[in-house]
Amino acid sequence: MHSSLKAAACAVGLAAVAPIAPALAGELEDEINGYMDFATETAGIILPQQLTREIWEGIHFIDTRSLADFEAGTIPGARHIEWREVPGRLDEIPEEGMVILFCNTGVRSSQATFAARVMGRENVLVMQSGYEGWLRDGAYHPE
Repeated sequence: MHSSLKAAACAVGLAAVAPIAPALAGELEDEINGYMDFATETAGIILPQQLTREIWEGIHFIDTRSLADFEAGTIPGARHIEWREVPGRLDEIPEEGMVILFCNTGVRSSQATFAARVMGRENVLVMQSGYEGWLRDGAYHPE
């Protein structure tokens, strides 16, 4: 990981608990701008309709909703990491294979996915339309 990316990762992780120091804020801004300049409009996004049986077994699902939502029902095999905790728990997210973050609609998980991708996790995707979209439109629902 580049030193500026490490500084950005630290800044993102610390942002939840303390204001970002001006020096780190500049590095973080540079990293975010660099990512956004390079990323395509659909980078980091997957649709429930794309989650077919053929690829299902190779996916790591991360439910970024509240613990109460997770316990009420989730995608089979999903792990729970609340969206705000993703930067601080990045080491719990697999570095290999497809990792899909989701919340109810895709709003909170998109923020968590953005943070993870800026912190260097290119294998992390957000499920657009979230858990509700998967329930309604998912191509595959394991029994």
